[in-house]
Amino acid sequence: MANHKQGEEAIVSNYNETEHGGGEEREEHESVFDVKSFLWHGGSVYDAWFSCASNQVAQVLLTLPYSFSQLGMFSGIVLQIFYGILGSWTAYLISVLYIEFRSRKEKENVNFKNHVIQWFEVLEGLLGPYWKAIGLAFNCTFLLFGSVIQLIACASNIYYINDRLDKRTWTYIFGACCATTVFIPSFHNYRIWSFLGLGMTTYTAWYMTVAALVHGQVEDVQHTAPSRLVLYFTGATNILYTFGGHAVTVEIMHAMWKPQKFKYIYLLATLYVFTLTLPSSAAVYWAFGDQLLNHSNAFALLPKNGFRDAAVILMLIHQFITFGFACTPLYFVWEKVIGMHDTKSICLRALARLPVVVPIWFLAIIFPFFGPINSAVGALLVSFTVYIIPSLAHILTYRKASARQNAAEKPPFFLPSWTAMFAINTFIVVWVFIVGFGFGGWASMTNFARQVDTFGLFAKCYQCPKPAAAGAPLPAVHH
Repeated sequence: MANHKQGEEAIVSNYNETEHGGGEEREEHESVFDVKSFLWHGGSVYDAWFSCASNQVAQVLLTLPYSFSQLGMFSGIVLQIFYGILGSWTAYLISVLYIEFRSRKEKENVNFKNHVIQWFEVLEGLLGPYWKAIGLAFNCTFLLFGSVIQLIACASNIYYINDRLDKRTWTYIFGACCATTVFIPSFHNYRIWSFLGLGMTTYTAWYMTVAALVHGQVEDVQHTAPSRLVLYFTGATNILYTFGGHAVTVEIMHAMWKPQKFKYIYLLATLYVFTLTLPSSAAVYWAFGDQLLNHSNAFALLPKNGFRDAAVILMLIHQFITFGFACTPLYFVWEKVIGMHDTKSICLRALARLPVVVPIWFLAIIFPFFGPINSAVGALLVSFTVYIIPSLAHILTYRKASARQNAAEKPPFFLPSWTAMFAINTFIVVWVFIVGFGFGGWASMTNFARQVDTFGLFAKCYQCPKPAAAGAPLPAVHH
């Protein structure tokens, strides 16, 4: 216990000195109400909670009803709860490994002034260079495609307000807008954005719930799911992706004043997210049933009115914020590669970061498949990045008795056995590898290939209505 306590105190002490200029300066700084600090510099447990909750639910909120149409109501609800718990557990493991890495480095008198610790560095410090390479490859690829998905979602959403421009043109426009995230230095500076972002998704989720219930069930509504294995596992991997938003967990922890307090924040954030995802996805699926199979964006079926337009606009803003969340770790990696990570000039760092945005922009134009791409990313990338790698890393880090005895973080109070922890980790590795990566990868790539065959690469307007024949009435609902 003494080692554990000293490790925590060392982390807090070093963090305050390197990031806040020492305790006295921080107290003097906080003695005066500073609007800039209030809005801009966040490092409390509340900031971390807002960051986790806001980052979990973005555009995926709009695709969950589509997943329900593939899974059915019962499986959709059960899998949300199941993967929410699994995601919270692996986020906890990541936080434990971060504290372990940080405490070991503190004992070596290493400080992290002007340096943001990232997940691949934790893996390297605990397990060696091969794990660093694996973590870096999966994490960066996941964050890259996570950013791509945000751009696709922006174009898909704005189209339901203004369809005078096609979705590809909107992708060009929002790519330029999202490029401005290069000016946000780090996760310290997302305080107000995280707060606003969660408010936006809360409004959207409850708008979807109420609008679907008020609209009622469409005529001859059908709920045939689950009907095909391909669709079932595609929907399941989209839910796996929903609760796999902690590729930025280490960066959020590092932005905290007391990162050892992160332990259960992700679970608390997930419990709140359940209040958004479960009612909205269930209500929309209840109202529209199998129609959702051809409408991966829920906005396509909800009645067009001021409330829906407000939800679209709020989601656009939130997707801009989430784009920044996903891209910021990529910015850090790129800065370290080119030797710009210690640069204090925001403008120079922003200029250096711009090359990261270009491939994201390009990929969003090549693969504009809103919905199917979520499942593909979930199966091929999230399964390893978020579930398998943290579980294996925890087992290997504490496989020796000496490592367990000197651990900076002991097993949680509700599971005070290392053996039980290893058993849970092993179950997650086996389950996610077989069901998530195996069946999910097969199903999502099959579905993705069908989208490419149907719409082609560089699709100008994915799932847009076909032009009406001369004299024919315009379709009532945009796809």
